[in-house]
Amino acid sequence: MSKTVLGKGLSALLQRSTPEEPRTTPEVRRDDSEQTNIIASIELDRIRPNPFQPRMDFNVEAQEDLKRSIREKGVIQPITVRRTADGNYGLISGERRVRASQEIGLKTIPAYIVEVKRDEEMLELALVENLQREHLNPIEVAISYQRLIDECDLTQELVAQKIGKDRTTVTNFLRLLKLPAQVQLSLRREEISMGHARALIALPNEAVQLKIWHRIIRQGLSVRRVEELVRTIGNKTSVSRKETPATLSPADGGIRSMESRLRHALGTKVQIKSHPTGKGEITIEYYSPDDLERIVELISDLEKRNI
Repeated sequence: MSKTVLGKGLSALLQRSTPEEPRTTPEVRRDDSEQTNIIASIELDRIRPNPFQPRMDFNVEAQEDLKRSIREKGVIQPITVRRTADGNYGLISGERRVRASQEIGLKTIPAYIVEVKRDEEMLELALVENLQREHLNPIEVAISYQRLIDECDLTQELVAQKIGKDRTTVTNFLRLLKLPAQVQLSLRREEISMGHARALIALPNEAVQLKIWHRIIRQGLSVRRVEELVRTIGNKTSVSRKETPATLSPADGGIRSMESRLRHALGTKVQIKSHPTGKGEITIEYYSPDDLERIVELISDLEKRNI
């Protein structure tokens, strides 16, 4: 049963209620405690929290808006739950709707009851459902993608397929997790936008990222202005590289500078070890098969352009 059909079917069942009374959607049949893959009305006090909830931040103002909407129109989009061994329900997605419904005094809520047998399946379903339906901030989205890769053993390509996005989108969100913790928190708090964060990623190191981030906060810089600053810094760095001999020793900063160049170009950690003989080795880290493929593609592109 598709999501479109579910939403449309539920809205067709709902009737208009008076503004003074919370809408309880009585037309949705009560759960019979047996069937799955159905929409049924379930008791709110029997819903157990989702241990895999990807949301970290709950906006107070948005929650008040949701409560007003539910009072006027009812819960239009069912939450998603699974049955638990003790006869209750494990929440998969819809925590904001559950909270809002409880706070305005509803006793029941429409729920899509699905069959989930393994915790790994529960995690995957919870993350994918929340990514598709809930308004997560960019860091919550990035962490959800990373959890799908780490804990559900998915590649970036499979993550993209499950959530209906292209792989480039998934990769761009994952790169946010390489930003300094202060910048990530600032993005979660909506002090900076996704555009600001993506521009900061292009800077050569954490110290410069934090420096520009402080300017964004202090001066209220636009995304376009930050992009201009990043280009300026990139051009200066490029000139500096051309003027710096590649034969400098690690003590002179030459090796560290080249590490920084490679790290910036490849978007991952790079380490160069130099030996007294003049030989050495380069270590390039990757964090998943897809990340390795991305790095190889970058190197291939550079090769094609004779860089």
